Amino acid sequence: MSGLTHFDAKGDAHMVDVSDKPVTSRIATAAAWIRMERATFDLIAEGQAKKGDVIGVARLAGIMGAKKTPELIPLCHPLPVTKVTVEITQDPELPGLQIEATVKTTGQTGVEMEALTAASAAALTVYDMVKAVDRGMEIGGLRVLLKDGGKSGRYEAK
Repeated sequence: MSGLTHFDAKGDAHMVDVSDKPVTSRIATAAAWIRMERATFDLIAEGQAKKGDVIGVARLAGIMGAKKTPELIPLCHPLPVTKVTVEITQDPELPGLQIEATVKTTGQTGVEMEALTAASAAALTVYDMVKAVDRGMEIGGLRVLLKDGGKSGRYEAK
């Protein structure tokens, strides 16, 4: 299992020991999108969804998701998340919403999983809030755009 840090020499899954790693500033940004029917997009854009402010609630769900990541991902370290931003923009060409989540910490391991969870939770919340009018929505494009801090250095998606 060379190179896979969540497996020991026997191939068993384990939590990585980060106790010897230095505490550094870390940041990660992840993105996703949710595509929907034009009528659904218009409903959200006009603020007419029956469940309320779709974008505002999805933003809060993303922030909460980042903070709950270690409860959802079994081998993820609980980290002192110091900042979470979730930007949701309307994309009429999709049609749908573009989601970008950024998470910061000062710690011994990165926050990529928190950023990915934030983007996912935001997209799933959009689906939940308007599924009554559009069950065919598609969520995709989940990926890390940026990771910085720590021994492995900076990563930026191409």
